[in-house]
Amino acid sequence: MQFYELFIIAVSLSMDAFAVSVCKGLSVGRPRWWHCLICGVWFGGFQALMPLLGWLLGVRFQEVIVSVDHWVAFVLLGLIGFNMVREALSGEEEELDCSFGLRSMFLLAVATSIDALAVGVTFAFLSVKILPAICLIGVTTLILSCLGVKIGSVFGNRFQSRAELAGGVILILMGIKILLEHTIFS
Repeated sequence: MQFYELFIIAVSLSMDAFAVSVCKGLSVGRPRWWHCLICGVWFGGFQALMPLLGWLLGVRFQEVIVSVDHWVAFVLLGLIGFNMVREALSGEEEELDCSFGLRSMFLLAVATSIDALAVGVTFAFLSVKILPAICLIGVTTLILSCLGVKIGSVFGNRFQSRAELAGGVILILMGIKILLEHTIFS
């Protein structure tokens, strides 16, 4: 997998965390630098951890599934992407409090990084070098989450659903690209 493809996946995965960070920025009103850092570290850390866990699971089953790995990647990325698009288009507003406490941030970090676990499984099937991939995903999410808090305090909910929609569409397109590369163009 090329660097630009990993970067696109990193940005797509970070869109849930970005959207939640925007809401956090909106809920806190005037965020301080540490609000940004808390969101960035929690979300970036979990976005890096979950693909690693998924990759470890995928490596264990890679030998069994190697003949259909591109289908697994297509289905997982497609489902994740469609779910993100569905959530973005649902019009439902997420209820978020302004707490930056341990429990609140832990739950949000886990919730926003579940998709990254499935992507980690696909990384195992695609023989992605996991350390650079998880570092890129973690750093990208950290930066976008920090920006999300600031943007939320300035612009509010305007970008939340658009970010999630864009992330979902990109993941669907990456899944289609992987499928086409392994079926038609191989």
